[in-house]
Amino acid sequence: MTELAKEIVTVIVDEHGQDEFLRKISDPFWFQALGCVLGYDWHSSGVTTVLTGVLKSATSPSEHGLAVCGGKGRASRQAPMEISRAGEEFGFTTDSIERLRHASRMSAKVDNTAIQAGYPLYHHAFFMTEDGKWAVVQQGMSVKDRTARRYHWCSLLKARDSFVVEPHDAVVGDVKRKVVLDMTAKESEGCQETSTDVAKEEPRNVMRLLKSIRPTYQKSLQEWIPEASWKEYAIDVLSLPRNLNWKAMKRAYDYQPKSYEELLGIRGIGPATVRALALISELIYGEKPSWKDPVKYSFCVGGKDGVPFPVNRTTYDETIDILENAIKQAKMGSKEQINAIKRLNNFLKQG
Repeated sequence: MTELAKEIVTVIVDEHGQDEFLRKISDPFWFQALGCVLGYDWHSSGVTTVLTGVLKSATSPSEHGLAVCGGKGRASRQAPMEISRAGEEFGFTTDSIERLRHASRMSAKVDNTAIQAGYPLYHHAFFMTEDGKWAVVQQGMSVKDRTARRYHWCSLLKARDSFVVEPHDAVVGDVKRKVVLDMTAKESEGCQETSTDVAKEEPRNVMRLLKSIRPTYQKSLQEWIPEASWKEYAIDVLSLPRNLNWKAMKRAYDYQPKSYEELLGIRGIGPATVRALALISELIYGEKPSWKDPVKYSFCVGGKDGVPFPVNRTTYDETIDILENAIKQAKMGSKEQINAIKRLNNFLKQG
């Protein structure tokens, strides 16, 4: 897998440049197809961890002008150190390296805290180029039904003036939840602003506000989801935290964040605090967050039975053409090329 991935990456970088590689890795259809071509024959969450691990081994700063940092579990926590090391190899300034570390840290914080669908992150891969462009592929797992959710970010595809307003290039998952707290939605901007203002209050005032909404909380739940019962959605995303990280709230009060992004960046501001501030913003100040699930893609390019959506043949064929062309141009022996194209054809037939 690593040898084939190295040749495909080499062809893409040589023919189209490093930016195009970031664009492709941020396309959920292309990403999934590449995993299948390299030999991973199932559309499962394992594609993410295996493929990013293979690409980390296959790419080289000196040969490709690319570096892949982080990974699964414990390896994800090595991302900041690896970004610094790769940045030094590329000759970046200290400020440029810190900007990349900030992108890695904020993308992880947003998907672990600002979007609450029950998928805590366990995998974070940070792709960076020799001219400072970057992409993130990270994934969370639901402990309740063992389904996964993958998040794609790319500095090329979004105006990165904000990490907290519609920042994703794709959100991929097997399940679309009926109720999700999405503080990154455009509709949540008012709630973001109010949450930031509340966090700048003295902690004892925030505690008073939190206590004041408890009597009306369950009634408001029925207004949010009138078609469902409370028991059906008695999950973390709808629970009013019994307590907050008051040390983190004290840090927020001392720091006086100017934006929601700055608030999220404060150490200790986690999902419970974000949720409590969102509920205070809605129930007391009338600034509602978005409760719509941002997931937009399935782990595959569609199913022939129309589940989770009909196959998009145009995207499917274009992905296959790009990969087949890359394989044919790769500097591999004929046997390896034939085997790769056979896997590609099998992938096509399954659609």
